[in-house]
Amino acid sequence: MRRLDAYDLREATEAAARAAYDWIGRGDKAQGDAAAIAAMAEALERLAPQGRIVIGEGPEEETNQLYHGQRFGDPAQPVLWDIAADPIEGTSFLAKGMTNAMACVAIAPAGTLFDPGAAFYMEKFAAPAAARGQIDPEAPVADKLATLARLLDKPVEDITVYVLEKPRHRELVARIHAAGARVALYPAGDVGGAVAAALPHSGIDALMGTGGCVEGILSATAIRGIGGEFMARIDPQLATERRMVLAAGMDTKRWWNLDELVRSDEVIFTATGITTGLVLDGVERSGNSDRTQTLMIGGSGAPRQMLTSWHPRKD
Repeated sequence: MRRLDAYDLREATEAAARAAYDWIGRGDKAQGDAAAIAAMAEALERLAPQGRIVIGEGPEEETNQLYHGQRFGDPAQPVLWDIAADPIEGTSFLAKGMTNAMACVAIAPAGTLFDPGAAFYMEKFAAPAAARGQIDPEAPVADKLATLARLLDKPVEDITVYVLEKPRHRELVARIHAAGARVALYPAGDVGGAVAAALPHSGIDALMGTGGCVEGILSATAIRGIGGEFMARIDPQLATERRMVLAAGMDTKRWWNLDELVRSDEVIFTATGITTGLVLDGVERSGNSDRTQTLMIGGSGAPRQMLTSWHPRKD
């Protein structure tokens, strides 16, 4: 059996990104999502990674592709990989033609990815490698930023924090400003924000705030591969979600560290830009070809690579 690598896995995100391109700015997030899901699922079927979806589009009763527990590869063979998949990270903003939409897939050895179960949202903190194990996730915002500034050897005033522009983050933004740091508000794309926080010279020093669990696991896998800090806490936002989380006995106060969220260094993460954002250029269509840009992390190559590809379009 040929070993799967980042260069192989990027076929799934590139296929999803190219399929989603047709729906940028058309106001129909359902159609765009469906196209990307189908393209990514088809690519994973072709790649046959001997894995199962740990976190994807939802339970099997709600979706027929990329559902939780879906197997890829030979069902007679053992599961080798946990898979986290998000064909469009930023679905509603893709429909509006906005920034930072991307297609993401991550894999790790079977049994090593955190399964959020009934939870849909989690609070997150991401930062560069210098912060690994040095930030108290329960500390006040000002204390976190002061510690981060010391670790990065820069004044708090030069720290920039990526935050999703959501009503739930108004108080967080106010506290970051009160501490003296800058806020970079984006309407979508907390995978891109978390990865940028872990990468040197990105202009982003940290990510804070609450976003989706699938994006959290994808971010954790990418940061495990490149080095950096990532922590998360289950943070239900909807009444129905809160009831399910409590019924499942999940602890909403505990912060999970990176080694608990991704329990292996043997990870592969790929992300392909759909609309241009902080980390990746979006799909560009010209004549009979599509240009894509893909971030590849892990596998047998370098810790991270950026690949620009031109794909011939089919009639």
